[in-house]
Amino acid sequence: LNRHYFALPTNPGEQFFMFCTLAAWLITKAGRPFEQPQEYDDPNAVISNILSELRSFGRPVDFPPSKLKAGYGEQACYVLDCLADEALKYSGFSWKRPVYPTEELEEEEITEDDAELTLNKLEEDVVEEESDNEENFIDLNVLKAQTYKSDMNDSTKQEEILQSTTDAAEWNLEVERVLPQLKVTVRTDNKDWRIHVDQIHQHKDGIESSLKETRGYLDKLHNEISRTLEKINSREKYINSQLEHLVQEYRSAQALLSEAKEKYQEGSGGVTERSRVLSEITEVLEKVKQETEEKGSSMTDGAPLVKIKQALTKLKQETIQMDIQIGVMEHTLLQSKLKEKSNMTRDMHATVIPEPTVGAY
Repeated sequence: LNRHYFALPTNPGEQFFMFCTLAAWLITKAGRPFEQPQEYDDPNAVISNILSELRSFGRPVDFPPSKLKAGYGEQACYVLDCLADEALKYSGFSWKRPVYPTEELEEEEITEDDAELTLNKLEEDVVEEESDNEENFIDLNVLKAQTYKSDMNDSTKQEEILQSTTDAAEWNLEVERVLPQLKVTVRTDNKDWRIHVDQIHQHKDGIESSLKETRGYLDKLHNEISRTLEKINSREKYINSQLEHLVQEYRSAQALLSEAKEKYQEGSGGVTERSRVLSEITEVLEKVKQETEEKGSSMTDGAPLVKIKQALTKLKQETIQMDIQIGVMEHTLLQSKLKEKSNMTRDMHATVIPEPTVGAY
């Protein structure tokens, strides 16, 4: 990702998915578990989850969630910046002072000021200009030397120049032919200090001319403003004098209001204390009601009585069965006793006793 990826629109779908993925990764780095979004997830749900995590970090969110659907813009950069700060805080990252490498000091080059015109530079410019325009212009020094030589020659031949033998028409033609080559042009340079001085003088003249026109308007405006301020001060004094009693009434009403607020605060404190006591009493009353309901339900409940009756009926049945079994056992015992008694009487009335039996006694 380049540094301007979320600043300009390139591909909204790709940018939104990249924004959601990067935001989820930063939230995870900040110590909060966050599930990585998928391509087919609901964008509104993903944005709401990201903004809820951002609010949990204490960062304000004063824009609608729909601003993040594009995946770029100021809001997206703001969310990513806040999450990156939280991730750096959680990881304990701290900025350190930069360490600059030691560099060898180089000799400073003396640069000439182009705006300052020196004599040497002027001479160089003149030489260059003469070399550039050598074909079109005549060298003044050469011309001067030639005129000096001609003067010297003429001084030796003063007698010969007492009367000119040159035709005036030919002289005029020669002057017209040579005149274009005698022009001396000086190139204007914007860095020349003379041009700057001329511009300063022009601007100064323009400012002075404009100031003369605007001074009158400014004076009029100043006078109007001063008169208006005086009127406002006089009106203010008049209103204060007229509304003095109302101000006093307002102050007294403010004092009464402050007293009423203090009383209200004291009363509200008592009300909160009594409401707390009432809640405690209500809790105790609820417990007592619950206990009484449980006791009443246990007293009116007939289930134990039915159980007792069923137990008694069962006991009676078991008693009857035991009585029958006892009667059967008594009858069996009586039968056995009678049988033994009959056997004994039969043995006593027997006439013949066997010998082995007698010998045994």
